[in-house]
Amino acid sequence: MEKIRLGISTCLTGAKVRYDGQHKRDSFLMDILSPFVDYITVCPEYECGLSIPREAMRLVGDVEAPKLLTIKTKTDITPQMTEWAKERLDSLEDLNLCGYVFKSKSPSSGLYRVKVYNDKSLTSSDGQGIFAKMFVERFPFLPVEEEGRLHDPYLREAFLDKIIAYSKWMKIMENPKFSVMTDFHADIKYTLMAHNPQATGRLGQHLSGGTKDLLEISKKYLPELMQALSIPTTTKKHTNVLDHLSGYLKELISSDEKRELHSLIEEYHDGLYPLLAPIVLIRHYARLHNIEYLLRQTYINPDPIKAHCSIV
Repeated sequence: MEKIRLGISTCLTGAKVRYDGQHKRDSFLMDILSPFVDYITVCPEYECGLSIPREAMRLVGDVEAPKLLTIKTKTDITPQMTEWAKERLDSLEDLNLCGYVFKSKSPSSGLYRVKVYNDKSLTSSDGQGIFAKMFVERFPFLPVEEEGRLHDPYLREAFLDKIIAYSKWMKIMENPKFSVMTDFHADIKYTLMAHNPQATGRLGQHLSGGTKDLLEISKKYLPELMQALSIPTTTKKHTNVLDHLSGYLKELISSDEKRELHSLIEEYHDGLYPLLAPIVLIRHYARLHNIEYLLRQTYINPDPIKAHCSIV
């Protein structure tokens, strides 16, 4: 299996690069996800020329355009950080990343809820790290997440679905063919439905609108795909997908088998069984009756990274 290439904050791998000379190794990223990905490590503070250990820093000023200042000496690191970041982003663009995991709360790498201060006190918790902000502005459609949020099962599932879909789409676009693009869309129909039930039709319109300019299709399709997969799944949406999938079997399996499957879906909905239980049974019937359309669905035949790492 070809590994997916992800950017990652260096401290999350266990490298001791933080301001206090320590690390923030993340067990999910390093023990569970790592066999399926190639990590490209980035530590903005160290790579821009600061020492280890170093004086702690924080964001100060306007939430939309804060400065990165050291806490004790009030040294402004912003110009040093931004100049380095411009060059680093150029180098990352050449690496064809399929996603990035940032360190939460970091004044350089935090994606969400980073604290921003004025000269005396906290003014906002809605800031974004200097490097993280520049990254998402440069790569607006690339899947990104923070390490802490990946311990939420539904946010983890969304991130995994995004990096898998992004990787596959980028591979298609190396030698784009309309038939392959439409097959890709057909195969992720129920994965999409589990995130955003309305997205399948809207995305399909980009593939049936008459234009055969494949690059133009991709420019419209990929951003909407990433947006759709960003919406977390829920038990209710998964139950809806399972009911749709069971509809393909109603003329092929016996009454007892239908009752068993329906009961298993209800028990999943009620929290008595994991999602994998009804999926395995549907996959069994799809194989038994050679239902190729179902067997191609990423929802019941997920990529190995999703099958191994998802906990929904």
